[in-house]
Amino acid sequence: MSEKEGATQARVLVIEDDRPIRRFLEAALTSEGYEVVEAETGRLGLTHILARMPDAVVLDLGLPDMDGMEIIARVREWSQVPIIILSARGREDDKVDALNIGADDYLTKPFSVPELLARVRVALRHAAVLRSGGREETSQFQVGDLVVDVDSRRVFKKEVEVHLTPLEYRLLTTLVKNAGKVLTHRFLLREVWGVGYLEQTHYPRMLIASLRRKLEDDPAEPRYIFTEQGVGYRLVED
Repeated sequence: MSEKEGATQARVLVIEDDRPIRRFLEAALTSEGYEVVEAETGRLGLTHILARMPDAVVLDLGLPDMDGMEIIARVREWSQVPIIILSARGREDDKVDALNIGADDYLTKPFSVPELLARVRVALRHAAVLRSGGREETSQFQVGDLVVDVDSRRVFKKEVEVHLTPLEYRLLTTLVKNAGKVLTHRFLLREVWGVGYLEQTHYPRMLIASLRRKLEDDPAEPRYIFTEQGVGYRLVED
């Protein structure tokens, strides 16, 4: 079954007060086989999340009746439905705050439709893994010339083994488990170093630079590990 065919049962809720953008998103999502539910206000969006049980939510932060940040916080009290922010707010603080309180991803308007669809696919895939109570079925992650074999704890670039330190490997596998998602500095510090290191904001930057030197052909023009400026990092999925 193709990825497009597999998406036909997925329901995506779009919470956006701008009608032309809502219509544009509906057309883009339905063309990929998704069922689309629309809400022009935050309160209606919350009602739809309860009543329609969407598989993913695309959320604008600047709604007429309530702030999108409040919606994220409310939903996270009882649901782990993937939330992808699509907002004109481009400040780094807004992105970090949204991701830290529970958003799964953040795109800034104007946006690329292929990128939005890719982020929706990633969010749905991760949600399916969480529902199944396990990790991805495959023990091997591959993108381009990079291969990470989780079972054997070995990493290859162009079929040549790359030797990583334990900390580098832990960071890489954290990125692999969340491939395609933006991971904040705080999330990486908690997952890789532990809660006692949350103030050491330079640690992820230093270790990412070390990983890029080993994994990228040109660390200055990365193909695999991308920087989301002021927010964190994202490992490409395909």
